[in-house]
Amino acid sequence: MMTLLFQTLAAAALLGLAGQAGAQQAGYRTLTVPGDAPIQVALFYPTAAPARALPMGPWQPVVAPGAPAAQAPLKGLVLISHGTGGSEVGHHNLATRLAKDGYLVAALRHPGDNWEDRSMITSGHYFSERPRQVSRVLDALLASPEWGSLIPAERIGAVGHSAGGYTVLALAGAQAEPQRAAAHCSTVQDDPMFCSLGKLSATTPVPSAQAVPAGSTPARDAQRVSVPDPRIRAVVALAPMAVVFTPESLAAVSVPVRVIVAERDAVLVGKYHGGHVMAHMPKAQASTAAGAGHFAFMAQASMPLPSDAGDAAANPPGFDRVAYQPELENQVSAFFAQQWR
Repeated sequence: MMTLLFQTLAAAALLGLAGQAGAQQAGYRTLTVPGDAPIQVALFYPTAAPARALPMGPWQPVVAPGAPAAQAPLKGLVLISHGTGGSEVGHHNLATRLAKDGYLVAALRHPGDNWEDRSMITSGHYFSERPRQVSRVLDALLASPEWGSLIPAERIGAVGHSAGGYTVLALAGAQAEPQRAAAHCSTVQDDPMFCSLGKLSATTPVPSAQAVPAGSTPARDAQRVSVPDPRIRAVVALAPMAVVFTPESLAAVSVPVRVIVAERDAVLVGKYHGGHVMAHMPKAQASTAAGAGHFAFMAQASMPLPSDAGDAAANPPGFDRVAYQPELENQVSAFFAQQWR
């Protein structure tokens, strides 16, 4: 009996080791979407190759650079839109987790609104162009000889943080009136960071923000910006910039939405932004990250990240971003799994 027990335990141990050795990891590659404003994209995808820490400035994603993709079918595609002044690797923890789950993840660097280039913020087409950049990345991936045939068309989702949260909600069908930002900032005193960062005002209308060919940009945003992409079937908005959305358009969004706000967000005050979404989108799944600041949804950087909104690597007293990240990853992973089971 004891011999049988030892044999059983030994076999179980070997199976466990084999499972660890063959565990799915995250591969990593980059691509550039051509156009008047080329888009740099970081791709994370499932692979059987071993992963290692890859130093990338303030971040060290654990990935297998250039590795072949796993042979198993993709669970879906998830597009990631960073916040204003961000980068394509600022959410690498979430991206690698989703890749390990079996998704192709495409995290873009928004031209004109990233850590190197902020020119789009005052360009007059900020609200329409940001979502259209995500759609351009989706166009490129679906047309890709390598990835296009592997992406299940009914399983395309998007995750966005801050201005990226605005971006994915717009792609889901919410409509923005840019002048709402100016009206908001002229009447409230307790959303100072958003109002000082944006310096947003009502814009001159154009016939349609949608009537512009892909790869080019409109002169100004319309009075109401409508840039839905029906190919995107589910979205996660993290601390979204949302005061610009009309209540009726939020209520009309039909794709599944998950909203997570930060309890101690000093950049986008929750009651005006994420709370605005929750109030007018009753079917959305919503939660609050206890004790979290605005940047809690980004990977923890190894050095200070100064920005107009403060240090993106800093956390409120008592909040452990590294400990929180797995919880965030689990919530996002579970949301997409729920939609596409």
